[in-house]
Amino acid sequence: MHNDIHGKGKAKYARKTFRNFAKSIKRYWFFILLAVLLSIGSAVLGIFIPKILGDMTNIAVDTYPNIDFGAIGGKAILVVVLFLISAALNYGQAYILAVVTAKYTAHLREQIIDKITRLPISYFDTHKYGDVLSRMTNDIDILTTSLSQEIADITLSLTTLIGVIIIMLTISAPLSLVSFVVVILSVLVVGKITNYAQKFFLERQTVLGSLNARIEEDYSGQNIIKINSYEETATREFGEINERLAKITLKSQFLSALSMPVTHIFTNVGYVVVCVLGGMFVVNGQINIGNIQAFLQYVSRFNRPITEIASTVSTIQALLASAERIFEFLAEPEEEPDPVPAKTIAKAKGTVEFNDVCFSYDKKTPIIKHFSVKVEPGMKVAIVGPTGAGKTTIINLLMRFYEPDSGFITIDGVPIREMKRADVRALFGMVLQDTWLFSGTVEENLRYGKQNATEAEIIKAAKMSSVNHIIEALPKAYKTEISEDSDNISAGEKQLVTITRAMIADPPMMILDEATSNVDTRTEQLIQDSFEKLTRKRTSFVIAHRLSTIRNSDLILVMKDGEIIEQGNHEELLKKKGFYAELYNSQFAEG
Repeated sequence: MHNDIHGKGKAKYARKTFRNFAKSIKRYWFFILLAVLLSIGSAVLGIFIPKILGDMTNIAVDTYPNIDFGAIGGKAILVVVLFLISAALNYGQAYILAVVTAKYTAHLREQIIDKITRLPISYFDTHKYGDVLSRMTNDIDILTTSLSQEIADITLSLTTLIGVIIIMLTISAPLSLVSFVVVILSVLVVGKITNYAQKFFLERQTVLGSLNARIEEDYSGQNIIKINSYEETATREFGEINERLAKITLKSQFLSALSMPVTHIFTNVGYVVVCVLGGMFVVNGQINIGNIQAFLQYVSRFNRPITEIASTVSTIQALLASAERIFEFLAEPEEEPDPVPAKTIAKAKGTVEFNDVCFSYDKKTPIIKHFSVKVEPGMKVAIVGPTGAGKTTIINLLMRFYEPDSGFITIDGVPIREMKRADVRALFGMVLQDTWLFSGTVEENLRYGKQNATEAEIIKAAKMSSVNHIIEALPKAYKTEISEDSDNISAGEKQLVTITRAMIADPPMMILDEATSNVDTRTEQLIQDSFEKLTRKRTSFVIAHRLSTIRNSDLILVMKDGEIIEQGNHEELLKKKGFYAELYNSQFAEG
């Protein structure tokens, strides 16, 4: 009973995957059909060649000893012409399918990139991007690389098979029957094998995604691995995934490879039987020698497409498994559509209000509980509290990365859920604790938030953030190539670049996730001065890690377990001698 259910589910998966695949490649159907027709034409022309060669043998036998070389020569020229036309048609279909494959590959990757931009932040919080990378590279490569070859092979094989069957029946029905019985038995046995092998191919692609995710994590986290002497454990854990992948690959490849030798056994047995019976028919005068010669060639050609179809089974299985993972990703739930019509804020003043906001990531464990606060324009608001208090979650809700379970947030009196997400996010500049720079020049990174920024605007902002002299000291100044992993610019300098980037964008409000724990004292002071300039006359939210840096904040929200337990300015909170005072004094004592 269990196997039946599993089988039905798998058949449903295969049909669904094929439907998705057919829909995604719909725009190329005309060219694929043209290539298929050319392939059919090439196969049909090739089918007649053994028959013509058999006719040449019959002419030689019938006209012996005065062999009619003229008639034989005419047949030979016909064979050469058929060969050349067949080859030209085959080249044409190969070229068309190569172009289709290249364009389809590019289209799929564009779809995935577009999908990534429409996925909610929650997806990236719950999925390893090494697995997404694997779908975008390995799975697409498997799907598209074999696409053109499989279309050509299957078309050629099926056309050859049908054509050969027809001609074999016209030559000898009894001999054809023997060949057909052998093929049917072969197909039944191979079908059972491939049906069992399919699940291993899908599992293989899933484990390969996990392996890629692990490689990415281990590569990017080498410093942490070495600091904690975790090399041996990391290697062992990687080895376990790698070993699992090797075992699944072995099973899937062995089972799929088994289909070809099984097919060979059946076809060779059939070939021997046909040879013996054919010889008897020639001796008895039931068939002439030229026709038996042609029939034996057709038996060989009849077996070949069956063998080729069997050999493509593993490729098709891997193709289906990869396609399933690609279309599964493309079917992931996207962000809820923006409201229509959406409200806008012509010129933001910077009033932000949280109204009884509650939120949980899993809809079970509350993270934010009845959070309410009103922030007036130009206020600098610091959010402090222990790890897990909900500080970052407040920012995620404000930026509409997540939606509150209840309650609402307004900017200048406009509920942000009634605005476009892009419009909400355009109101804020963000400087995160983890600096993010892409591969490109310093200037390109600084223009990221404002593509049309002038050179004067860039230099002015760089001077304000005290990073201009650092950039000018680089080999090519603003044209110097950098990236997140660059070693020609320090962590603190990268942070100053991200602050400058926010200054150039010049948003009405700012969100800062302080990041000065891994820089020297001088750079820390530069970053603090830049923060001050960046937040001046702007409503700003600062997630504070070092409490000494937020003493001049207009409002400090002390959070614990998703609730505001204290609020006020620095002096007021110290006088209360509550949780904030305890936190501050403990840091001061450590200092």
